[in-house]
Amino acid sequence: MEKTKKVRDTIFLPHRDQSITSMTSSSAAPVVPPSRLVIATRESRLALWQAHHVRDRLRALYPQCEVELLGMTTRGDQILDRSLSKVGGKGLFVKELEVALLEGRADLAVHSLKDVPMRLEPEFALTTVLEREDPRDAFVSNHHASLDALPAGAVVGTSSLRRAASLRARHPHLRIAPLRGNLDTRLAKLDRGDFDAIVLAGAGLKRLGLAQRIRSWIEPDVSLPAAGQGALGIEILAARSDVAAVLHALHHPTTASCVLAERAVARALDGNCATPIAAYCVPHEQGGRLHLRAMVASEDGQERLEAEGFDDVERCEALGREVAEVLLARGAARLLKPAH
Repeated sequence: MEKTKKVRDTIFLPHRDQSITSMTSSSAAPVVPPSRLVIATRESRLALWQAHHVRDRLRALYPQCEVELLGMTTRGDQILDRSLSKVGGKGLFVKELEVALLEGRADLAVHSLKDVPMRLEPEFALTTVLEREDPRDAFVSNHHASLDALPAGAVVGTSSLRRAASLRARHPHLRIAPLRGNLDTRLAKLDRGDFDAIVLAGAGLKRLGLAQRIRSWIEPDVSLPAAGQGALGIEILAARSDVAAVLHALHHPTTASCVLAERAVARALDGNCATPIAAYCVPHEQGGRLHLRAMVASEDGQERLEAEGFDDVERCEALGREVAEVLLARGAARLLKPAH
């Protein structure tokens, strides 16, 4: 992979991620939670698990605060016969939750960060990023142990253009088919024989106690994860500093720095559901630094551009932009499609 250069003689003040802001820990004032908090959430089993997880942690931190859930169905949950790239992108999973925040029916919304658009309206902010679960993709099949074990013509289901491109590039003998629906729906389609195998984010399977369904893990060298994959983010109104202060105890700075770098790549490339884009950042073995890898591919997987970079944690967003610039310099613009 081509590596970016670190600019050592410039003080660079990056744009703040329009979605992720973090409270500093310098304030010694004790946090006084409100008497009641309402969490907006999608109603899929995985989304409810995520919301319950946040609710339970808040209740443990603030026993005096009543924490409730507001379950909602989003357009992304309703439209299952077309790919996300053709019906409006990942924003379909958050819009109704954001309306609940604006209308005061909810105080916070819990999201899988890989499903959150790279740009949010200025009224909103992702102030809190929880510690990441395993970000790798998972291979799930009832009859085959791994991708390499699948016979020619086997049908593999995935909802992700990124995964589809990686599969087509490395396993051209397989048939890659679209797979929409929540996690239980996807597993049900596999179990009734619609697919020989499916590829999912492993984090969701682990969170729902379904790790036994994973036949094998797909390593990042084979399928680089999507920006934010495996991490949960909490969205609030940007003006609600009181809620941000309450949520600060849930914030995981290392995960947040990695996610900021990943999202900066996708944002610099104007990434959307119409183009296979991956970005994956991990702490470097040398403390205080990050290692970021990114990829842009053609939809058929025949063309694939990669770049990587290293930089200090404090420059996480700058690192993301620099890696994106390397991809653009190598020709990524011709692979990028406008959002529908």
